Amino acid sequence: MSGKGKCFDNAMVETFFKTLKAEFVWRTVLQSRAKATAAIARYIDGFYNPVRRHSALDFVSPLQFERRAA
Repeated sequence: MSGKGKCFDNAMVETFFKTLKAEFVWRTVLQSRAKATAAIARYIDGFYNPVRRHSALDFVSPLQFERRAA
């Protein structure tokens, strides 16, 4: 760890938040903090985690990756 404010210390988290903003937040009008919280949770749990293709998984979704491993 090189210190506070160094984005390369947690590049995976920085990449996730950039993707979240580009694919969801910047394209969505959110009416309140509560609605925003619920909508972001649905995006992460319903699309990003199980369905969205991830480069770390050779560009397949986590669901497809799990099926291949079984």
